[in-house]
Parts: sequence; structure tokens; C-alpha cells
Amino acid sequence: MPTDFDAIIIGAGAVGLACGWELARFGQSVAVLEREARIGTGVSSRNSEVIHAGLHYAPGSLKARFCSQGRRLLYDFLQSRAVAHQRCGKLIVAAEPRDLPALEGLAARAEQNGVEGISWLNAAEAQALEPGLACVAALLSVESGILDALGLMAALAGEIEAHGGAIALSAPFVGAGPLAGSGWRVGIGGAEPTQISARRLILAGGLEAQACAALIEGLPAAAIPRLFYGKGHYFTLARGRAPFSRLIYPPPIPGALGMHYRKDLGGQARFGPDLEWVDAVDYQVDGARAARFEADIRRFWPALPHDALSPDYAGVRPKLHGPGEPVADFSISNPLPGLTTLFGIESPGLTSCLAIGAYVAALQG
Repeated sequence: MPTDFDAIIIGAGAVGLACGWELARFGQSVAVLEREARIGTGVSSRNSEVIHAGLHYAPGSLKARFCSQGRRLLYDFLQSRAVAHQRCGKLIVAAEPRDLPALEGLAARAEQNGVEGISWLNAAEAQALEPGLACVAALLSVESGILDALGLMAALAGEIEAHGGAIALSAPFVGAGPLAGSGWRVGIGGAEPTQISARRLILAGGLEAQACAALIEGLPAAAIPRLFYGKGHYFTLARGRAPFSRLIYPPPIPGALGMHYRKDLGGQARFGPDLEWVDAVDYQVDGARAARFEADIRRFWPALPHDALSPDYAGVRPKLHGPGEPVADFSISNPLPGLTTLFGIESPGLTSCLAIGAYVAALQG
């Protein structure tokens, strides 16, 4: 039977918008539903805005595949749409000899994942690039960078609308059920509740993906993975100039990449995120965490002034693994005809968004 749209996408974050753009630019009629009054207010805007090269992720995983592919697509997209970004490079540092095996493991992963632009530096070579850096060795990733995440999402939204698609804000998803034959009827809440229909339903709800999935008729509970909240705090350098031009990362920690440094597009030095397992979404920043941040930062920047950090912001990631568990991959599947679900799209989801969009668009033509 006829439907209102070819595809309805739940969630107007970077990944949902990338899915919408990929479908719209090849002639599909698209509607993107977002419960908030603005696009990208969740995971997509509460992160480090880093463009990852792809060396951190398990070979053969979706994260490894989409990060490298997405990074290449992303640079082209940002350049062609004049979205602010910098290919500033990243140094992953061994502050002490005990950190060297972790760097060796990352170098091996980079080779397995086909990540270009990776080189070993000794302490003198790293310090020649970034005076003030303390390390015994480092991996240099020249393809890593930073971007304006909101600018990216605005550009994607503009592309969707330019290709005839629609983005509905303040339009919460309240449920969906199968149509006779094929397709989906989708309920929209808000000030003017309504129903629309589509051949395809794509669930890209970020932190709300599991809750939205529970509202889909016929979707087995076993197809909805458990959600864990990984909260990360950020601090900014309250006084003084940003000490480094490149991203500075430690070796990864269990469950995350580790508290790192970046000089943002405005020239401000920012540090984070750490990782705190929480039971609910909470964006408050605990200023008492500054002492731990200072200790971690001084491992690679001993000259950090005392009491120079100021609470900045926090983000929460939708993780599919809990404390002490192996890091989970992205979960992207078609559990029912015409339905695509995306769960656990955390880092490197921003870097990967265009590659994920292309993959999702190709799952069901």
C-alpha cells in the first residue's frame, strides 16, 4: 500500500541525519523525527568533536571499518560544505616505559586496520613537535583532527531538506507497528500528535534507542541489547594559553580511550572525558573531579598550573558493555522487515556517521 515516505528515521543526531542524507540524495523521500526542539542535542554534541583515524578499534569490527571509511568521507564532506575543521594530528603518548606495550598494540591495530599516516616517535621527536610534552615515546597520527559537530549536523540537515526531505523537531516517537503487506505506521507525539507511514523505519535514537525500540510492535525483547550509561566529564584550562597544537592522548583505559587533551577550534584547551558508570543520564559536572584530572594531565604535561582547571560540560555515551566487560561493537541490524535498528553508537560514531549512513542505506534498498 502507498506510504507517506520511503523512510522515517528516529533521531536527528549525526548518525540519523547521515542516514537521512544518504537516502535523500539518491531519491528517497525521507522524514527525520526528533523529540527535542533542536537537532543534535544529545550524544552528537556532548563529545570531544574529534575525527579519529581508526587505530583504536578491534580489527574486523564495525567500529574499525566505519571509522577509517567515515573519516575519509567526513573530511571531503566538511571541506566541500565549508564546515570548520582541522586535520591537526594526534599524539598518543607513553608517559612511562610501562605504557609502551599499549602503544605497540595500537600500532599493530593501525596496520591491521589499514590506517595511514601512523609513525613512531621517540621522546625528542615528540617534544620537537610539542615542546612541554613529557613522554618516553609516542605514536603520531597525522590523519586525526577536530571538527564543528553542530556545523556538520546543520550541513547534513540542509542537504536533507535540499533533496526534498523533512526534519520534524519537537516530534517525539511514541510507537510503531507494521502495515498490512509491508511498511510501518509511526506515531508522533508532541503538541499535535499524528501518524505517518513509511516503507522503512530506521531507529537511530542514541541514548533513547532502547526505549524507542521497546515501543515497536513485534520487535522481540531479545533484539534490544542492554544499555549502560558511560558518563564523561570535561574540564577547560581556565587561564593560560593552550599548551599543544595536536591532540594528546594517553593509552586507552578499560572501556574508553582515556582522558585526553584537545585545542578546540576557538583555541581553548579542553581535557576529558573520564569514564564514570552511572544509572541515568546526568549532565552535571562534579568539580571535585578536577584533582584526578590534574594528576592524569601532569603525566604528559608537568607544567599544568595548580588550580587551573574549570568544570566545562559532560556527556553520556550509550554503551553496550558494562564495567569490566569487553568493549562492545556497534550494533546495526534488520530484526524485522523494513526495520533497521542502531544501538551503542558511541565513539567513534561522529567520525563514522557518513559511513554508517551509507551502510544503513544499502541494507534494504
